[in-house]
Amino acid sequence: MKKIIYQTEGTCARIIELTGSEGCIVDVKFYGGCNGNLQGISALIKGMPYDDVIARLNGIRCGAKPTSCPDQLCRAIEQLKEANE
Repeated sequence: MKKIIYQTEGTCARIIELTGSEGCIVDVKFYGGCNGNLQGISALIKGMPYDDVIARLNGIRCGAKPTSCPDQLCRAIEQLKEANE
């Protein structure tokens, strides 16, 4: 099991705490941001393979911002994948 703490850029959520094992999401916690929505995203992706989450959420934007919390989550997952190599 591997855990990282990812500092986001350009979103209301400031930090994503991400735990994964064997290529799947074990746990996700967002600090800051829209609490209810981020709890929902966290619950929905638990148990999902990293690449499935990235395929669904990568590139999502928040209004006029070039990124979003789901997009930043994908970047955190990429970092977690690199840490497991």
